Amino acid sequence: MPGFELFGNLERKEVNDVLDNGVLMRYGFNGMRNGHWKAKELEQELAKTFDSNYVQLVSSGTAAVSVALASAGVGAGDEVIMPTFTFVASFEAIMMLGAIPVLVDIDDTLTLDPKAVEGAITPKTKAVMLVQMCGSMGNMDALKVICNEHNLIFVEDACQAIGGSYKGKPLGSVADLGCFSFDFVKTITCGEGGAVVTNNKDYYTNADHFSDHGHDHVGNDRGAETHPFLGYNFRISELNAAVGLAQVKRLSEFITIQKRNYSIIREVLSHIPEVTFRTVPEGGEESYAFLNFFLPDLESARKVSQGFKDNGIDACFHYYDNNWHYIRKWDHLKELKSLYPISKEVKDGLQYLKTKTFEQSDAYIARNISCLIKLSWTEEEVRQRAEKMVQIIKTI
Repeated sequence: MPGFELFGNLERKEVNDVLDNGVLMRYGFNGMRNGHWKAKELEQELAKTFDSNYVQLVSSGTAAVSVALASAGVGAGDEVIMPTFTFVASFEAIMMLGAIPVLVDIDDTLTLDPKAVEGAITPKTKAVMLVQMCGSMGNMDALKVICNEHNLIFVEDACQAIGGSYKGKPLGSVADLGCFSFDFVKTITCGEGGAVVTNNKDYYTNADHFSDHGHDHVGNDRGAETHPFLGYNFRISELNAAVGLAQVKRLSEFITIQKRNYSIIREVLSHIPEVTFRTVPEGGEESYAFLNFFLPDLESARKVSQGFKDNGIDACFHYYDNNWHYIRKWDHLKELKSLYPISKEVKDGLQYLKTKTFEQSDAYIARNISCLIKLSWTEEEVRQRAEKMVQIIKTI
């Protein structure tokens, strides 16, 4: 991760196909295409990759979350339970629909704590969204049981977890709906792009229409299509899809490299008694896109993080002090800094953030360091990096 590190002839070929026929839009212009339908081809490849019946490509991972929730009927005043540790896009995508993000604690998986989820359910709760941050999963079985018992929609935000699996099922295909991002820094990149994955035909049909202004996509005349309901523009372009089509065919290659690099670093770090690792539920396999480990306390984590930066160990993140990925510094959400008026339902629904604390999440994120695993490293570079990391940690 990320896939752009290994761009090659396959990506160039797919992009040139689009440039040669001149059709950048995924719909229409049938006569000009010379048989090239990159978005459709990518959806078919992703359906096989995710072992799922339906895939709808969209313009981003953020769009994927909004489209997935909308396709299942989530909207104004509904509550969606989500974790404190994620990217800001998670709550943005919920709020765009007029729904209310209800943030709850994570556990040592660095994803949703099932006990915290159960404690946050109210009559307004419509969905539970698990965010599989840094390439791994939560307690999928426990979360599925909770959703089934309370008749809630279960959503996987697997934007950072392509290539991971749980009990033989690809991450993103376990819940009712899965969401993926293919932005510039993901294991598979389209430049910008995302996907909604599901086995539910109604959800898929809704996602297909909703992401393209409500078009029903019936027949071969776009101008004659009807609009069963309102929609928006979350379309991916053929150029973006072309890059992704090349990249998805290389996924197993990427995962093999990630696993090798991850395993080398983890094995070396495991000899430090003070270092422990995130919990991966039994039956789960990470995507190996990140290596997450814990140090004894906040002070040591901060010192190690700074030591890494000072000594050229890049792409390692201490999210406790990060503005994008942890609730601690999301002041724009807590204070509702918006360019436009926010609905009373959402404004009232987010009042809890003014006083809510997340001590359990703090205890994990304060001690966590997350290291991106790059595809471009040679094995020798990985070993040198690992030894350097050990030296820095031991010194501190």
